[in-house]
Formats: sequence, C-alpha cells, structure tokens
Amino acid sequence: MRLPRTAHTEHPWRIHAVAPDFGVEDVWSFRTPGAGPDDFPVMLAAMRAHGGLARQPPAVRFLFAVRWKLGRLFGWDRPEAGLGGRAGSLRERLPDDLRNAPVAPEPGGSPFTPLYDLPRESVRELANGTGHSLMHLGWAPAPGGDGEYELRMAVLVKPNGRFGSLYMALIAPFRYLVVYPALTRMWERAWREHGRPDARAEAHPSSPVPPM
Repeated sequence: MRLPRTAHTEHPWRIHAVAPDFGVEDVWSFRTPGAGPDDFPVMLAAMRAHGGLARQPPAVRFLFAVRWKLGRLFGWDRPEAGLGGRAGSLRERLPDDLRNAPVAPEPGGSPFTPLYDLPRESVRELANGTGHSLMHLGWAPAPGGDGEYELRMAVLVKPNGRFGSLYMALIAPFRYLVVYPALTRMWERAWREHGRPDARAEAHPSSPVPPM
C-alpha cells in the first residue's frame, strides 16, 4: 500500500542523517500479520527465499528487460556512471558504528550494493546515469496500535540533473501500477508462507534483501 512521504520522514531512521540530500520518491507498506518487533530478520529471510526478478510476473520482467536494453543503448549503466565513478558510495558518510556493523552480501545478479544493516533497518544503494538511489527497508509499528509490525520500503533518489528528474517522472506510472503491486503480492506472500514460528527460529540477522 502506498504511504505518504511523512510515513518515512517522520520515523527516526538512521538514513536521515546519512542522506539528507536525497529526496523521498516513494514509500510503500507490506502487511505482515502477527509480526513482532524482532521479526525483521525473519521477513528478510522470507523475501530471500522467494527470490527476486525471476519470480516476478511477466509484465514486471518485461519492464526490467526494456530498462536494461535502454541502459545499454544510452550508456546509463556504464561502470563510470555507477558507484565509485560519477557517484561516490554513501559508505563514506557512515558513522563508525554503521560502517563497522556486519552487512549481508547481495545475492548474485542484484544491481544493489549493501550500505548497512540494523535490527530494524536495511539500506542498499544503486547509481547509474539517471541518478543515485537508495532502497530503504524498515520495520515499523503497523497501524492500529495492537503491537504488530510491518515492512516499509522507501525509495530515496538523488537525480542526475534535469534528465534524472524527468526519467523518474516518466517511470512513475510503471512503478505504481505494475512494479510495486507485484512486489506487494510477492513479499506479503513470502511472509504468509515463511513467517512462521519454525522460520523465526531459523532466521539470521544477516539475511540479505532480494534483488529488485
């Protein structure tokens, strides 16, 4: 479910101090019935078990395929346009406690680079010719005040000039109508199928997030 930007900006996430120059593009919530405050690693493990793009519906895979083809055609994904090239990694900004904390590696094929992992917060970054983006996953109290928690995803972006801003505006309808609804179905199903007591006993805090 789409949330207002304030659902992210008003929560005391550590990312606020790390990336104050990034704008909040999207905020989305995913229902995890029965989840408690310490179940974030369980959710990450469930997401990993359900895989990434290969498990998405054909429409989502088609959109990503078109994006990668355009990236090759226009050079958006050249190494010099990515992290360490045009854009420096935000790891340079991290305070010592975040920089030294264990971080889970990304699964093979993921375009994201891990930034930091915490018991209720995980951040990955990606840079290319269109901009520098962060995928922030957080574990927050669910509405209703019954003590349950839910997964929230925020996409933070620093566009590459006017072109980057135009690109984000052009792909917004595809994100809202196709990509995020598909993610919702997949990640909420992952919780229903794997967010059980036996899964919680097997979960590990370093469980990586899936590729997007």
